[in-house]
Amino acid sequence: MPPAAPTVTLEDILAARQRISEGVLLTPCPESLALSRLTGMRIACKLDSLQRTGSFKERGARNALLLLDSQARQRGVIAASAGNHALGLAYHGSTLGIPVTVVMPRYAPLIKVATCRTFGARVILAGDTFVAARHAALELARTEDLTYIHGFDNPAIIAGQGTMALEILEQVPDLEAVIIPVGGAGLLAGMSVAIKTLRPEVRVIAVEDDRMPSFTAAIRAGHPVEVPARPTLADGLAVGKVGELSLALALPRYDELLQVSEDELALAILRLVELEKCVVEGSAAATLAAAVRPELNSLHGKRVVLVLCGGNIDLTLLGRVLERGQVLAGRLYRFIAIMPDRPGALAHLSQLIAATGANVRDIEHERAFADGDLATVHIACTVETTDTQQATNLRESLTAAGIICQE
Repeated sequence: MPPAAPTVTLEDILAARQRISEGVLLTPCPESLALSRLTGMRIACKLDSLQRTGSFKERGARNALLLLDSQARQRGVIAASAGNHALGLAYHGSTLGIPVTVVMPRYAPLIKVATCRTFGARVILAGDTFVAARHAALELARTEDLTYIHGFDNPAIIAGQGTMALEILEQVPDLEAVIIPVGGAGLLAGMSVAIKTLRPEVRVIAVEDDRMPSFTAAIRAGHPVEVPARPTLADGLAVGKVGELSLALALPRYDELLQVSEDELALAILRLVELEKCVVEGSAAATLAAAVRPELNSLHGKRVVLVLCGGNIDLTLLGRVLERGQVLAGRLYRFIAIMPDRPGALAHLSQLIAATGANVRDIEHERAFADGDLATVHIACTVETTDTQQATNLRESLTAAGIICQE
């Protein structure tokens, strides 16, 4: 008889919860009045970004490490990861005395690389894509006799991730829907098994990045297929091919799938910082980005949990994302005013801006490289506004004053 295909059951997830309970935090799932007003839903946020390494990946990592036999523990483990799986293995490997090697793509966020090394893991940067990093990790596993722990297509990993669903069901007893980010589909698989076994009426909404829609591609093909690698704010979702076991478990259990854009992710990150005082990475913000989409209007008034699965965003990237989010929200407005090049022109422009309540952030005169009449000056302004309406009011005010305004 051939060996039975691996699977994950509710019993596996319950056992994983007991197994990891001493080393993984039970994270809060508070209601958010601000996000409820924004979305029209009754929102609660599962804050797994508060795990010690800033990500839900700790759950599966600890479960997989604890299931190793003594010889495998002594030899050590290896994994390929864009960051969070590596962090989970590195941290829990250090607490359990298990050597950990992680292979990351060269684009991995610096904060994740540095933190893995802080936890004592051996970090190797290889390849420009996750696929290249995985090939390098598999080769090292073979040559050094290390146990390879897949980040999302491993039964122990999937069972560990499913423990988050058990917590949500207890913390939000009136739960009607949960929005879950999907990259390799391990989190979606584990959580959907637990939810649909215990509460089949709860809607499971999956959300992926439209730049690397590997779950959509797998659904269309009927099996995992590779999608081209593209840079994205949601680096945790940048997986070119979903796992076979993950797909088999998630496919019959999810209810709806949405894709979100880079602009939607940037705006969602900004909103979570402003409204929830919560710093998350793009993969976590994808759940809020999905919640404001018109496709989910049917959830208005429903109790919905957003899975905020990770908070490890590079600080340099965070600064750029917040500025981009402000532009999208109408909080930053840039224009070029074409005015006569004479004394008092800048003062006049400043008075018009101040009269609308906008605040100048940057201003620059351009003469030498400006097109048109040499008697005019181009003044490039970036101003802070409260919303798009204030930006519109400013533009109309400038036009009424006879100032040519280019955006």
